[in-house]
Amino acid sequence: MKKVLILGLFIVAAIGIQAQGYQIGDKAKDFKLKNVDGKQISLADYKDAKGFIVIFTCNHCPYAVAYEDRIIEIDKKYKEKGFPVIAINPNDPELYESDSFDNMIVRAKEKGFTFPYLMDETQDVFKRFGATKTPHVFILSNKSGEYTVEYIGAIDNNYKDASQVTSTYVEDAVDALLQNKKPEITSTKAIGCGIKTKG
Repeated sequence: MKKVLILGLFIVAAIGIQAQGYQIGDKAKDFKLKNVDGKQISLADYKDAKGFIVIFTCNHCPYAVAYEDRIIEIDKKYKEKGFPVIAINPNDPELYESDSFDNMIVRAKEKGFTFPYLMDETQDVFKRFGATKTPHVFILSNKSGEYTVEYIGAIDNNYKDASQVTSTYVEDAVDALLQNKKPEITSTKAIGCGIKTKG
């Protein structure tokens, strides 16, 4: 009986670990999601990309809004070097109307987003990644279509004031990867709003 109980607890623990999403070093699966221009976008579309800065974000969250300009700057800085930003809205628009696809189109135009802004309609992608906040960043390296998780967490260490940032986690991680090195910091705590889901 004790062996069965221990085995059961082990299985529950293993399922729990799996449910948390990707860990550093895991291979990420590609996805195909609708962009604000109506086109379907997947990682495989970026044949020459060395990697990706995948950011789960949205319209309404004040943390996400505070980072919009910085995300645009990160995309401008790194997409030419082979690390484009891919932004994904994971929220259920029935719970937050401001995060609807139509409002995503409006926001992308208003801010002049330089990157794809995708809708995770089924909410399967954010769950697979293990994103819990907006914004929540996953940096992937790309080796012949094999996407390895290299960094998970926050964009930097001051969401309130870009001028007071002292640690640029995402930029530091991408800079290291561009030099064929592993990032010194691979994981930080994502600061933001909880992702809105019915279950």
